[in-house]
Amino acid sequence: MATRFADRRAAGLALGERLSATDRPQGNTVVLGLPRGGVLVAAGVAAALAAPLDVLVVRKLGLPWQPELAMGAIAAVGDTVETVRVGAVLAAAGVDPETFETVRQRELEELRRREVAYRNGRPPLAVAGRAVIVVDDGLATGATMRAAVVAVRHQDPQTITAAVPVGSPSACSALADVVDDLVCLSAPRGFRAVGQAYANFTETSDAEVRAALAEAAGASS
Repeated sequence: MATRFADRRAAGLALGERLSATDRPQGNTVVLGLPRGGVLVAAGVAAALAAPLDVLVVRKLGLPWQPELAMGAIAAVGDTVETVRVGAVLAAAGVDPETFETVRQRELEELRRREVAYRNGRPPLAVAGRAVIVVDDGLATGATMRAAVVAVRHQDPQTITAAVPVGSPSACSALADVVDDLVCLSAPRGFRAVGQAYANFTETSDAEVRAALAEAAGASS
């Protein structure tokens, strides 16, 4: 692994430093973090760019008998919910439409619950006409980030940048075709899992997500 970060916050600082060195419109940028871990990375990016931070809730649609393997993902921006399917996984696993929809509906309920819990009554940030940076802690299949990008695109942003500390070369290559800019600090040939890029990759809690969002909201008010 060419690049290794102490934790998600350290990765966010490194990613923010890279993004702050690029030419971006001042005062027109918004940073969206994918929960849970991506929000902690996004907090560092937002601080570096002096930009507002919000959460963009995305849920992986895992195979019923192998939940860690994504057969798709859903993302919501406002009332818009986008669904992305991973065709290769669906075909190989023989998932029928009814099974897929059952999983999608279950995850949609959890998505809406988390939106309410994370924002603590704060309305979502407007993204129309703005330079949007969507941040996660890494890209494995890229399904969740792709769902997020599709959802944001339907809100008429000025530009969309996908930003991650680490990703698989194949996921980064595929994602580059659907965003205006892709910033990935490390895409090693020997990529096997996002956690390899971190010394500390413990699971992020809901409380940590809420705290990061509240801190960012306080700093920008």
